Amino acid sequence: MSTNLYNLENTKMSVAILATAAFSIIFVGGFGVFLAEHGHPGANITQFGDALWWAVVTVATVGYGDYYPVTVVGRIIAIIMMIMGVGIFALMVATFAKRRLQKAESKLGSVTKPDLNLVGQETKTAIKTKVDGIETLTEEDFDTLIVGIKNLRLTLLEGTKVLKCSRCGIAYRDKPKYCSNCGLALNIT
Repeated sequence: MSTNLYNLENTKMSVAILATAAFSIIFVGGFGVFLAEHGHPGANITQFGDALWWAVVTVATVGYGDYYPVTVVGRIIAIIMMIMGVGIFALMVATFAKRRLQKAESKLGSVTKPDLNLVGQETKTAIKTKVDGIETLTEEDFDTLIVGIKNLRLTLLEGTKVLKCSRCGIAYRDKPKYCSNCGLALNIT
């Protein structure tokens, strides 16, 4: 539950940051084009409101064509705003898609997570049956039994923590008090 709240809060923060960036790009770009264009002969962006409208249309990559920069500086600003507009909208879509994916994964995770006790019990029963008839096993069946026992052990140990010696790096799953290699006292938490 707390993970879902964190993801939701994180998504809201990402959207707020992207929206702030988009509005900043629109305002700064519109103001820049207004300064570059308003006094130039032949310019059609002569008022600040027209410059803001042009900036919104440009960042949104709609490009109606009713307003457009005619100066070199204005066109450079336009190119930068077009690239930033594509980037902002791509990040916004990616943020929402990530949130949806995390929501779906959290729902599926609780449904599809295997019960290790159930899996382990079925395998234990199958292994016990084979061990009871060990005299009749072929060499191939015996090798399969050994692999099955190893896999069962690994499956059952997946849920346990691995304890690692800080001095020599040997890993332990059974939580001993001292490292068998160097004798260092292991801190079990």
